[in-house]
This record gives sequence, C-alpha cells and structure tokens, in this order.
Amino acid sequence: METLAPIILFLFVLFLLLGTGVWVGLALLGVAFVGMELFTSRPAGDAMITVIWAASSSWTLTALPLFIWMGEILYRTRLSEDMFRGLAPWMARLPGGLLHTNVVGCTVFAAVSGSSAATLTTVGKMSVPELRKRDYPEKMVIGTLAGAATLGLMIPPSLTLIVYGVTINESITKLFMAGILPGLVLAGLFMGYIAVYAKVSKNYKPQPEPQMTFREKLANSRFLLPVIALIIVVIGSMYTGLATATEAAALGVIGSLALAAGQGSLTWKTFGESLMGATRTSAMVALILAGAAFLSLSMGFTGLPRALAAWIADMQLSRFELLMALLVFYIVIGCFLDGISSVVLTMAVVEPMVRAAGIDAIWFGIFVVVVVEMAQITPPIGFNLFVLQGMTRHEMTYIARAALPMFALMVVMVFILIAFPELATWLPENMRTRP
Repeated sequence: METLAPIILFLFVLFLLLGTGVWVGLALLGVAFVGMELFTSRPAGDAMITVIWAASSSWTLTALPLFIWMGEILYRTRLSEDMFRGLAPWMARLPGGLLHTNVVGCTVFAAVSGSSAATLTTVGKMSVPELRKRDYPEKMVIGTLAGAATLGLMIPPSLTLIVYGVTINESITKLFMAGILPGLVLAGLFMGYIAVYAKVSKNYKPQPEPQMTFREKLANSRFLLPVIALIIVVIGSMYTGLATATEAAALGVIGSLALAAGQGSLTWKTFGESLMGATRTSAMVALILAGAAFLSLSMGFTGLPRALAAWIADMQLSRFELLMALLVFYIVIGCFLDGISSVVLTMAVVEPMVRAAGIDAIWFGIFVVVVVEMAQITPPIGFNLFVLQGMTRHEMTYIARAALPMFALMVVMVFILIAFPELATWLPENMRTRP
C-alpha cells in the first residue's frame, strides 16, 4: 500500500511523543506538523493556524465548558449527601439493597454532570463510607461504583458526545437524546447483576435497614427534588426544542448556581474553585480538539483516511464484522488513551469507513461511547481505576478485578445496541429540534 510510509510515520511520532509524557493535544499537533512538512507542499504553520481557529470558533462547542462548569458547581454542593438520603429508603427493599444507590446515584448525577470522573468522585464520597458501615461486600461496592460511574459518558449532558458531535459535525442535541435509552438500559443491566449476585452469593449479608413508612420515604425524597428539577430543565428544554444544547447548558449553569445558593454552599471560594476547575478541564479538551483538527487536515492531505477506508472496503467486511473489528480496536487503544482522546484521534480515519458501510452516525456515536466507557475501567490507563484507588487505597489489580463484571456487562450492551439499534435512534428521530 502506497500509504504505508505515512501510517508508519504518524504512529511512530505519535507513540514517541506520548511515551515521553507530552500532553495528548500537543502530541497530536506534533504528529500533524511532521506529516504536513514531509508529505505536503502546503506551509504547515499557516495551515495549523487556520484549522485551529476554525475548529475553536464553533458555537456548538460552547456547550462543553458550560456543562463542565455545571458539574463542577454541583460537585461542591451538598448534593451527594442529599442524594443518598433521598435514594436510600427506596433502594433498601430491592434485592441487593443499598448497592443500588451506586447505580441510581451515578445515573442521576450523570444527568447533571457529563463527566465520568466527577460522577465517580461525587457518588463515591456519598456511598462508599455508608455501604462499608453496613457490611456490604467490598468488591461489589467498588465494582458497581466503577462501572456505574461510566454512565457519565453516555447519559446527557455527555462531554464525550459533545466532542464526538463537534468532530464529525453532527447534532449535539440528537446525540444527547440518543444516549438516554441506552444509558438507562445499561444502568438496568448493572442493577440486574446486583440483584442476581445478592441472591446467589453466600457472603452477601449486609446489615438490614430500619423499616420506613411510605410517608417517611416520601418525606426523604424531597432531597432529590432540586436535582430532578435541574435534570428536567436541562434535558427537557432540548427534547422539546425550546433550547439548543448550548442554551440548555447555560440554563444548567444558572440552575446549579441557584441550587448551590439555596443549599447555602455557594461562597466566593466554591464559586472560584468551580470556575477554575471548569477552566482547566475545558482548556485540556480544547487543546486535544485543536490537535485533532490539525491532524485530520494533515491526514486528509496525505490521503490516509480515504486509503484506509478503501482498504477496509476491499476486505468486504459485513456491517457486523466491521463493528466487531472496531470494538476490539477501541478496547485496545482505550487501554492507553482517555475517552475523549480516543474519539478525536480516530474519527478522521473511522468516520469515512463507517459512513461508507451505511452505519448511522448518531447510532455509531453511542456505540463508540459504550466502548470508550470500557476503557475507563481497564488497566493500565483506566481513569476510574485511578480515582477509586485514591479513594479506597486498594491495589489497582484488586479494583480492576472488582470492575471486571461491569466490563462484561458493557460488552453485552454493545450487542444489545447492534441487535436493537432503535434504542439509540428512536428518540432523535422523534424529537423536536430548534433550527
């Protein structure tokens, strides 16, 4: 293949830069710059400036820092304690008991955060001490938390879906809607696993919760009302077509500030910390996106994506075979890159072959997010594993083994998505949209 030399060069320079500890965004810029200099006659500096400006001046991309800021504000409120008080009475009677608060808590917080790490940290602070106090199995406490926290990547507002939509120029709002049903199904799989484990395990003997009347349960549920209201405002405004993703993000920031003020936890200190935390995360993602945009341009000039897409087409893989190849591909690179980097690094090559195979781009976004979720709990770079290690002081191998059943359930979710694509396409096809 005549494009073999560019492929080898791109991979060599990329892994050389990543191996030396260079930031992912700078590594992508470096690879693209080398490719432009060696394989094209266009001035690399001019091209880099032009494409980075074009990629960064996207109105759609404005939703990213706003959703990040919303999650940072809520992370610094008493939301976690209130969520546990509101959820625990309803979860206690289910098979598996309060372990379900890990899954439901992550599902709820994912709908106002968009970040897997923020979801894990917030719900973990709430649930781990309480579940340990009640003698729940340590491996189940850690494993279910590790798996359920990945829902932050799928349930809107998802930072990974924003990055995917911007990268391939698809509607962020439709991608958000596409993630709702698969996210709920995956949460259901996690809860089903907890229920089955509680029934078959002989070591599952947590302390029983005190009986509560229905009136007492309802009284405790009032602690959930503020966050439920915020979810309805953010997601409902997009689904009904009243707001775009960016406008919904702005509503979310205003709502989270009001929630923090109502709880009495909005101070100048927490406001400044949330703003700086959002700025750091947004700057990191923006640098990665800028590098990916320049890399896409560089690859386009070399003809690499078209050549690879043609090569895949010549192999005459069926749609299912292509998806299985991409499943393995993303699991492997996910062991070494975070989710956002995995998406932006590969889309220039993967998108043409996916569209050529007739695969719906909205559906494929959910497929990619599920597979990228797996990378959050696979060593050696699984980010959720590092967060859990700092939180629980367990060895990395112990945490990885605890999370393994959740990894298996995500693989099952991939096949459910393939078998029932309507899970991801029905809502986007039947929603109202703002022009």
